[in-house]
Amino acid sequence: MKPISGPVSGYVRLAGATLLIALALLGGCRSRGPERDINRQPVDTLYSNARKALEGNDYEYAIRLYESLTARFPFTNQARQARLDLIYLYYRKGEKESATDAADQFLRENPTHPRCDYAWYMKGLVDFERVPWKFERWFGVDMARRPPASAVSAMTAFGNVVQRYPKSDYAHDAQRRMIYLRNRLAEYEINVARYYIKRGAYLAAAQRAQRSIEQYDGAPAMREALEIMIESYDRLGLDDLKTNVQQTYAANFPDTRPATTRRSWWRFW
Repeated sequence: MKPISGPVSGYVRLAGATLLIALALLGGCRSRGPERDINRQPVDTLYSNARKALEGNDYEYAIRLYESLTARFPFTNQARQARLDLIYLYYRKGEKESATDAADQFLRENPTHPRCDYAWYMKGLVDFERVPWKFERWFGVDMARRPPASAVSAMTAFGNVVQRYPKSDYAHDAQRRMIYLRNRLAEYEINVARYYIKRGAYLAAAQRAQRSIEQYDGAPAMREALEIMIESYDRLGLDDLKTNVQQTYAANFPDTRPATTRRSWWRFW
């Protein structure tokens, strides 16, 4: 069959182009329709629809509704609850900075609100998950070797939950996460102390190990911290300090002897 040519072909092309333009305009009207509808909804309708979207896992639409609600009705009870829900929605969408900003704004504007414990907990959770530790564990990376900036801020946020709101539903989980973070921070200090040992900076190693004990007493790294202090003072010839630390080690670990990274003179370096 030969292709259509001549005037008929021109009409077909024109009709096709007209149809495409009409469909595009119709799509544009449909996309703008919900936006105009959101801007006309009263506060109760906005909040109800946003909750339905949240419970239906339509996070993007829920965020649009809540953001419209907080912008148009900022001083209502619904707006305060919307700000709490926005923290969660930003967190679930992976918008960590927005979640932290929303939590900070809520705490700043509602310092005595009974749900401040939730805002603090979510702040801590965002920082706790800021570094992709799961992927790093999969690749065999030692998480304690990373600078612990986010771990420190997460500890602060979780500490606010535990200390200010001990009966909160989030206090127990916050406490567990604090223990994990404390152990990780202690191990980070030990990694730094090991580095100083390798460089021959024994005084710095001893100070770093002592800091680990003072700040994170009870962490599993305490034993190695004492061992580093013993070795460092031995290298420096500070026998009195070494003896004191050895006594502390014996009192806490009576059935073990301190390990050492010091090598005999005849071993290959």
